[in-house]
Amino acid sequence: MDSNIKIIAPSMLACNFGKLEDEIDLINKSEADWFHIDVMDGVFVPNISFGTPIMEVFKKHAKKTLDVHLMIVNPERYVQKFAELGSEILTVHLEASTHLHRTVENIKNNGMKSGVAINPHSPVSSLNTIIGDIDLVCLMSVNPGFGGQSFIENTYKKVEELKNLIEKTNSRALIEVDGGVNKENAKQLFDSGANVLVAGSSVFKSKDPISTISYLNSL
Repeated sequence: MDSNIKIIAPSMLACNFGKLEDEIDLINKSEADWFHIDVMDGVFVPNISFGTPIMEVFKKHAKKTLDVHLMIVNPERYVQKFAELGSEILTVHLEASTHLHRTVENIKNNGMKSGVAINPHSPVSSLNTIIGDIDLVCLMSVNPGFGGQSFIENTYKKVEELKNLIEKTNSRALIEVDGGVNKENAKQLFDSGANVLVAGSSVFKSKDPISTISYLNSL
């Protein structure tokens, strides 16, 4: 893993859905690297978000990497569909995947990079048997389901622990942190070993999203 990789991935869950094409255009013009797209089913998490019609809009207008995070039960059923919808990175939850290794292989066989997300209560050690097979680990730094939540401070320790696991196993996985990321904690997250920061409310609720992204990108 290249520990120097630093990526900003605005969370589109926090954008204005009524002006989705404008918000996509804003990210296209910004210094952000990826679009982070949360797909929620109201079952695995207590909320419902983007479905496949919205993904069609991203596929048509987004000019940057589509980083899709499935917060759904039975994610294996939708791997091929999200590949067809333009996903370049597809992340599934360890807690939602009964046959995780098979799902990860299916993601890769469909031409995408594979990610595994873990909830705040799940230990980094739960990734021991899969870390060598994946391209990204998404550490949830809030309890998944809603945007705008407060950052869980224990995340710094988990990032450091995950970085040690990645180095020990020679894994190529990037470390992504999702939830409550802002100008105040971003530098410490990068310093702890994170590679990808998912920032939602702190970007889209700021007075100047472009400059906020630029600041995060400069850390």
